[in-house]
Amino acid sequence: MFALWTWNGSAPGRAPDGDREALSLAVPTGPDGAIEVTDVECALVDPDELLDLELGNAGPSVHTWRAVLQDGAEPGDAEMVPLPIAAHAVPDAVGTSIVSAERAVRVLRETRCAGAELRAGLKAELRPYQVRGVGWLHETVAAHGGAVLADEMGLGKTVQTIGFLLGRAESGAQLVVCPTSLVGNWAHEITRFAPGLRVVAWRGGEIADEAGTIVVTGYPILRLHGAVLTDRCWATVVFDEAQALKNPRTQVSKAARALTAEAKVALTGTPVENHLAELWALLNLVAPRLFGHRTQFRRRFVRPVHEGSAVAAARLRDALEPVLLARKKAQVAASLPAKIHSDLLCDLTTEQERLYDQLLDRAIDDGFGHGVQRQSRVLAALTALKQVCNHPGLITGELGELAGRSGKLDLCADIVANNLETGDPTLIFTQYRATGDLLVRHLHEQFGVRAPFFHGGLDQAERAEIVSGFQAEDGPPVLILSLRAAGTGLTLTRAADVIHFDRWWNPAVEAQASDRVHRIGQTRTVTITTLTSGTTVEEHIAGMHERKSALADLNDSAGIAALARLDDDQLIEILRRKREN
Repeated sequence: MFALWTWNGSAPGRAPDGDREALSLAVPTGPDGAIEVTDVECALVDPDELLDLELGNAGPSVHTWRAVLQDGAEPGDAEMVPLPIAAHAVPDAVGTSIVSAERAVRVLRETRCAGAELRAGLKAELRPYQVRGVGWLHETVAAHGGAVLADEMGLGKTVQTIGFLLGRAESGAQLVVCPTSLVGNWAHEITRFAPGLRVVAWRGGEIADEAGTIVVTGYPILRLHGAVLTDRCWATVVFDEAQALKNPRTQVSKAARALTAEAKVALTGTPVENHLAELWALLNLVAPRLFGHRTQFRRRFVRPVHEGSAVAAARLRDALEPVLLARKKAQVAASLPAKIHSDLLCDLTTEQERLYDQLLDRAIDDGFGHGVQRQSRVLAALTALKQVCNHPGLITGELGELAGRSGKLDLCADIVANNLETGDPTLIFTQYRATGDLLVRHLHEQFGVRAPFFHGGLDQAERAEIVSGFQAEDGPPVLILSLRAAGTGLTLTRAADVIHFDRWWNPAVEAQASDRVHRIGQTRTVTITTLTSGTTVEEHIAGMHERKSALADLNDSAGIAALARLDDDQLIEILRRKREN
């Protein structure tokens, strides 16, 4: 992105029209012309916009950057463009120097070249900041052997990483380690965005290690079968949701450190969950040459920062800058749409798989019947299977321990944990009253959060109280809502993050619910995350959404009738768990 700012002869002036953001720049201050770092209002535009933008009195910085954009030179070209100082007045982390003109031009050219290469092999249209993220990963890994990509949730860490893995495909087999609930999602996204790569969801046994292979596995498998994974040198190892490795003394963290790789990349939206000392574990994991001594890190950074030392905080930013990239939505707002959609595939736990198959076998044995009876039996089977996807205890009644039994619940909790850390209020929509009650209890047990539940059993006064309470500045961090009771008519713009915990047949119903936050009064980019249990009927529903041919609302007799009209074989094919996915 380019930041456009103005100078009135003695101080920064009003920014041009566009998405505005206050950025720290090095500018002259005071009568003596001394250069100091100060916040300057800027308009953020992407490179293509800069070329076409109507600017009546554009200064030499704009003209020079436009010339750079138009010359098409390769990154390695020796020709140096004479940029005015104002065109690269970006200070370093401690405010003692600015980025050089040579580096600014090189980064631009490298990013544009990386974008052209990615367009040839990656089946995704990356935004400018994502292309820069891929380029930054290559650059940082080449210099330090590892990197931490800590972009805010919703900015596309997964697709950036897939672009990076694609660029290293010829170097050998690569490994992605993630929470168990996300193994299927990673396999799905790699296949979707980089079909030229071979992806293997690994749970033990032999490992294919030829170039172009991406092995995806979960943290528990790494802990149990680490010896197999450490018995080779990987071209790249990626640790997703790397905050799972924040304690270097745990078995899974030790197994992660034992992996041998030419490059290690940690992905996390929350590099510091509880205290600053945790950050050292991630830095040491990916760049041990720079962050080898934990005691020194504590003495140099952790202790003085906790004591309020601004000098130590600046020193820490300077130390992190080479290996950690953490961008917020506000920083790349001009490159974002009003809504970011994130569809996550969650893996079933073993308990969920077993119960899902048992319920379907029982429904098949009992038969689906005929006429009105068939409609009710089809709806009953669908409801039971979808509730298993939410949590097996909803069917078995065994609700003592909730965590670890539902891939979807665990992943939802991870997202909420991230939003609690960043202070972003969250809405969670579900179709089922029992699921809403379960979520209320789980969030309280897991995080000490008392989340209100907006559902059809409340009277008008109770509903109004929940809405006004949530919209208040000091309102609860999470609100759980029934999809049908709260899908229309409410304004909940304090939140900008929406989670759809289960899938509705009609995508318009989900879209209406999401619009509770994406409406007049909303000032931020809205992130909408849908959770889908892979290999189940929910994945079939998601496929129908993509084809924009979803059945009518299941509460309508027409929707039930459309399913009931299918013969048994067709119906069973939709309901059966696809074990080979």
